Amino acid sequence: MTRPGAAESAAPCLALDVGATKVDAAMVSVDGSIERRVRLLVADAGDNLFGAICAMLRPLMSDASPEVVGVGCAGPMNVERDTVSPLNIAQWRDFPLRARLADELAVPVHVDGDARALALAEGQFGAARSLTSYLSMVVSTGIGGGLVLNGRLVDGDSRNAGHVGHLHVVDGGRACACGSTGCLEAEASGAAIEAFTGRPAREADEPTRRRSATLVGRAVGSLSAVLDFTHCFVAGSVARGFGDAFFDIATTSAREVARFSYCAHVQVQPSALGDDGPLLGAALVGWRGTP
Repeated sequence: MTRPGAAESAAPCLALDVGATKVDAAMVSVDGSIERRVRLLVADAGDNLFGAICAMLRPLMSDASPEVVGVGCAGPMNVERDTVSPLNIAQWRDFPLRARLADELAVPVHVDGDARALALAEGQFGAARSLTSYLSMVVSTGIGGGLVLNGRLVDGDSRNAGHVGHLHVVDGGRACACGSTGCLEAEASGAAIEAFTGRPAREADEPTRRRSATLVGRAVGSLSAVLDFTHCFVAGSVARGFGDAFFDIATTSAREVARFSYCAHVQVQPSALGDDGPLLGAALVGWRGTP
């Protein structure tokens, strides 16, 4: 099949992954090789995050002269206004990231959601290469996702499709940054775990880890019944840090919800991309947006 975002022949892309806690950048070749990787921490950048990103990118641009820049950024996005408003980056509200980067770097820039970009990478380079439909998720500081159905990344009217972190999973639950309550992100993400335990997610006790996995599975199971897929690939520091038990519990929880025969064997499993996934996805965003 033609994989979503596949680039059969393309020049190397400068890939940028903007997350809630860190920003990574690298040159990515069409075969998935990554070179000259650099990183900055969002907290260290203070109020001038964009300036810090540009300072980090300039040496890469001077060394390689890429023809396109691909960006995976936390959302949501506003396509009509060409802006991003990451929930966990307070200094960016309706921030014109694509236009500002294009002006600064003088090359075409394409931007999409970071978890949506990861879904592209899972299909091109990861565990979903033989699949036509699947869900890709990130369970980390926040929770995001991207849906591929019938071989195509689902965009939605505003290119925000895939925000699985904002499925309602707990009645009367915690307030979420999106404005609702009881969202998966507000209950099971790393930030949520730290908020209600007072400790980093990596120090969470067994009941807390089990609860997070159960809620993730509940969301996956509901989506699999509605959208007709049987594979969910999960990346992110929380999911991977909790180990194999996370995926076993999430799969059991998903199957308790997904009872139709077509989705009864839904599987929640680790992403096969490792730490390179977000940058590979960002590069695919760049190539996907190139005529």
